[in-house]
Amino acid sequence: MYDPTVARLTYRALLGRRRALILGALPLLLIVISLAVRALAGADDQTAADVLGGLGLATMVPIIGVIAGTGAIGPEIDDGSVVYLLSKPIKRPTIIYTKLIVAVAVTMVFSAVPTLIAGFVLNGNGQQVAVAYTVAALVASIAYAALFLLLGTVSRHAVVFGLVYALIWEALFGSLVPGARTLSVQQWSLAVAERVAGGELVTSDVGLTTATIALVAVTVLATWYAGQKLRTLTLAGEE
Repeated sequence: MYDPTVARLTYRALLGRRRALILGALPLLLIVISLAVRALAGADDQTAADVLGGLGLATMVPIIGVIAGTGAIGPEIDDGSVVYLLSKPIKRPTIIYTKLIVAVAVTMVFSAVPTLIAGFVLNGNGQQVAVAYTVAALVASIAYAALFLLLGTVSRHAVVFGLVYALIWEALFGSLVPGARTLSVQQWSLAVAERVAGGELVTSDVGLTTATIALVAVTVLATWYAGQKLRTLTLAGEE
């Protein structure tokens, strides 16, 4: 279920100079803003939760997920180089699983690690805020990577659709329309963070059981369907 060659090629594509700069920009911004907030306002638990939730989980994590998830396969489909990969004796699900693992790893490193650093900078992990949001970033990274990997498989405009979902559906509609929050990866991951924090600073509109089922379902279904679409793409190429 994991192919080292596919993984190496995917890492090379995702961590090339241009994408690495883009991936590193938001985490760096989060840490810089956290340093400025700490210097100006001091250590405050509520402020830490607001920064990590508003800038970290709501903005940085999904955008990094878009870049890593769609970038794991989208460019190969766009330029036609995926045909070379599909011509190798590698099972199609193995290709998808390997790319998902790489996308998840990249998303976690560029989102969860800076979230933890920013959390300790803001309030020294008071009331477990830093750890809670780090866990939320880790959980969200898996679902986002699977979801956006699927988008990269089915659409040539995956980045646009991914940003629309991340910035308009989750950030805009999620803050204005209560019902939309139940269909939000952000809220699902917050449910896990709420359990970790165990206080009132981290809250979610979704129960932990519902959130866990939704996270698992989205990850599994998105990965499975991406594999099916890749198999269809293979048949189309052979015809």
